[in-house]
Amino acid sequence: MYWDAQNPPLAYLLTFRTFGTWHHGDARGSVDRRFFNKFNTEKMKSSENLVSTETSSQKQEAFVMDDQMRRIVEDAITEVCRHREYELSAINVRTNHVHTIVSHDGPPEKIVEAFKSYSTRALRRDGLVDRDTKVWSRHGSTKYLWKVSSVAAARNYCLYFQGDEFPDFGEVLES
Repeated sequence: MYWDAQNPPLAYLLTFRTFGTWHHGDARGSVDRRFFNKFNTEKMKSSENLVSTETSSQKQEAFVMDDQMRRIVEDAITEVCRHREYELSAINVRTNHVHTIVSHDGPPEKIVEAFKSYSTRALRRDGLVDRDTKVWSRHGSTKYLWKVSSVAAARNYCLYFQGDEFPDFGEVLES
């Protein structure tokens, strides 16, 4: 979905992963850029061979954050929001991914890019990541939240529910 300036959502649920922690063919579900990336359609089928191939072709180990890194990433994202006047209503930095609920009148992909770049810069500034380390996977999930109840459900998920099943957020569109 493309962002529409005439009809912006109330907020976005933005999720992005660290490098190498979730591959195509993962049993938890995955999408690709061509065939399995349409809203409300099937995800790729699980494939141990595909996961194994992608894992073995990585140029570095999967990037997993410790507590110090997670705090730095949270602070960096909070700073982006303050600086760019994004309304951050929830954030949860996990060891291998980040969830945020953000309101802003611009395309969500640009917000994800800013979160990743500020976070990476902060990790490098504090000497926790060297220049050659890839921190984030490409892209991220951008779910559009149109209703107050959808924002509340997404916020609840972001802050309190990190289980296997993704809750129903009501009317949600995903790019």
